[in-house]
Amino acid sequence: MSAEVNPLAPHTLPWFVTAPGATDMLYVITTVIVIVAVVMLGVFFFWLHSLPERMGHKKLQFEIVAVLGLISLFTHMHIFWVLGLLLAVIDLPDFIGPMRRIAGATEKIAGIPTEEPDTILAAAPQPGEGEAPARPVEHA
Repeated sequence: MSAEVNPLAPHTLPWFVTAPGATDMLYVITTVIVIVAVVMLGVFFFWLHSLPERMGHKKLQFEIVAVLGLISLFTHMHIFWVLGLLLAVIDLPDFIGPMRRIAGATEKIAGIPTEEPDTILAAAPQPGEGEAPARPVEHA
């Protein structure tokens, strides 16, 4: 291939026209910019997609919000993401706590023994009941 300029080409070539065999820096810079832009767009998409899960992390309905987010991610149906976001924003009242207290009080009135966390620990074998007593760890 000849390094001479074609006689039909203009005498002043733009800066981005390279000589044969030279590295096209505009192409290299554009490729790097496109790759960085695609990666940053993906990071932004996943950050935005996890927004409902981060908002509803400490709430009762976290599992439902997380499942809706995954369904939305795999099906590309944005209605699941919107439902997860709405569910993460809304505070649902605690129905389980009062129900457990009612059940515990009813069992106590009926005389049914309940397993409280203290009774579970009390049922553990005590030192001297067939196993060696635990030694306290001494720190230096």
